[in-house]
Amino acid sequence: MTQTRPISLVTASMASLLLSGAIFGFFYAWVCSTMWGLDATDPRVAIRAMQAMNGSVRNAVFAPAFFGTGPVLLLTAWLASRADRKSAAKILAGAGILYMIGGMGLTMAVNVPMNEALALIEVPQDTDAAKAIWVEYSGRWQVFNIIRTVVSGAVLAMTGWALLKL
Repeated sequence: MTQTRPISLVTASMASLLLSGAIFGFFYAWVCSTMWGLDATDPRVAIRAMQAMNGSVRNAVFAPAFFGTGPVLLLTAWLASRADRKSAAKILAGAGILYMIGGMGLTMAVNVPMNEALALIEVPQDTDAAKAIWVEYSGRWQVFNIIRTVVSGAVLAMTGWALLKL
């Protein structure tokens, strides 16, 4: 019978860094390009495009970064603590908790319900009616996306800082 080895601190650290970077990049792209592009187009197109993007984002490529970042950071914190790297462990634990509240939690509490509400809207033919819907949605959605982007950026920075302490 072969004995399995536990995941190494180095492997978990690299996974933490990769996932933190992936989720920060995902949120950041919405801030600096996607939403600006949608805001600049016909609001009927913007609504349809956002409905399509929100419908497609629940996939196996996105899921590890969105759902895995917090748990992997906490696992890495635990492994760092076991390796007597207490300072790194505290930073990683803080990063994991911060992401779970300000990244994933905020998304589930605000952005997802907004996306689900937008999905139920039949896009009006009238441009002014579509513009009113889009302006109300986009402004609020972007405020919360900026918050989760800043949080995820801080999580990425904390992860890098912790790796320097390992």
